[in-house]
Parts: sequence; C-alpha cells; structure tokens
Amino acid sequence: MPRKCKQPQRATAASTSGYLDLLYAKVDLCRRQRQGFPEVIYCQGKTPTQAATIFASLAQQENTVLATRATPAHAKAIRAKTRTAVFDPVSSCVFLRPHKLPHLGTVAVLSAGTSDGPVAEEAAITVECFGAQVERVRDVGVAGLHRLLAQAAILTTADVFIVVAGMEGALPSVVAGLVDKPVIAVPTSVGYGANLGGIAALLGMLTSCGSGVTVVNIDNGFGAGFAAGQILRLKRVAKE
Repeated sequence: MPRKCKQPQRATAASTSGYLDLLYAKVDLCRRQRQGFPEVIYCQGKTPTQAATIFASLAQQENTVLATRATPAHAKAIRAKTRTAVFDPVSSCVFLRPHKLPHLGTVAVLSAGTSDGPVAEEAAITVECFGAQVERVRDVGVAGLHRLLAQAAILTTADVFIVVAGMEGALPSVVAGLVDKPVIAVPTSVGYGANLGGIAALLGMLTSCGSGVTVVNIDNGFGAGFAAGQILRLKRVAKE
C-alpha cells in the first residue's frame, strides 16, 4: 500500500488530497513520498507561463525540481519565477537541486555518437537530480569499438549503465556483454531513412542478445535516468 500523503506545508493555492489545483494542472505534491522523487514537469505542450507556475509551486515544497523538453521561452519564464533554476540547452532541461545530495552510486551514461548527446544529457541530468554521480562517456559507438574498450575503468566501476544509441542501436548489446551491472538502453531517433525515426534502434535493442538489457522508449533519456535512480535507491536501502 502507498504511504499516506501528508498535506503540503507551504501551498500557495488551494490543495486537495495532496495536490495543488491550478485549473490547467493538478500538481502532485506527494510524488516523492510515493516514488522517492518529486513530480517532473514535461514542458512540451505547456505554455511558458504554465510551466513556470508549476515549477514554482513544486519549488515551494521541494529542494529538487526537474522540467524536461523545455524551450528557451520555457526556461526564461521559469527562471523569472524561480531565479535559482538552471537551464541546460543541450538536454532542454531546467532544474533546481541542492549542492549536496546523498551519494547513491555511479551511473555511466554512454552515447554512441555526438548526435545522441541531447538524449544522453537528459538522462545524465535526471540521474544527478536523484543524487547519483554521473560518468559521461561520449562518442563510443560500434563504428570504432576501440573507443569503448579504452573506457575499461568506467566499465568496471559504475553501478548502472545507460547506453544511448541511434542508427541500428547496437551499442547496448556490446556493453551488456562486457559488464555485470544493469544496462538501460535508450534508442534515439538519429539515423538515415530506414532507421524510421528510432524504430530500427528500438527493435534492435528489444531483440538484443545481451542478457538483462532493459529498453525505454525512443529519445526517453528521462525515463532511463529515472529507472537508474530507482535501481540505485534500492541498492542503498538493501545496504542499510
């Protein structure tokens, strides 16, 4: 059974049963108590004002807030209301987090090519908002396998691997054959025509011969980062 949600301490609008009703959105103020992480704002489809108001509402309750798929206009509006928020234009994420978070472990975020960078960075920032250390390993696709093999230190020390790739999506299978830790595969929409907007990479990852490869949706760096954070939290709880 989920834990009973406590009523918010500093709500700035009417709240009912643990959420803040803004008419166009019901902001979940109890997400952390249920899932260990606050509600995350998906900016696409929201106006800058809507995204900024939701972000500010969460910032009144939480020391960590994350918004994904933000445009510069979203970021400008958010930072006007929450001046300590940070915008990362590569990942299109806006985030607020304390300087010190509990160190949950290390996640290696590997990207096959430079074009996969935005999705990989979305995953990395999500992981960092959880309180984990991130090792970014860029441009190590299978077209030059020696580049991946040169990362032996990270391949043997990270607790979870997020592997981001477009084209045929082969990199997660290779990584899974080299490590004994969870591998979360992220297909991207990067590739020529027959890539079909990431479907080829998705199917390749779903049919991977690498044991234990888990696959998220196309371009879903956030989903991979969230899953990695949950894995690390379980590992920490097990130690305690």
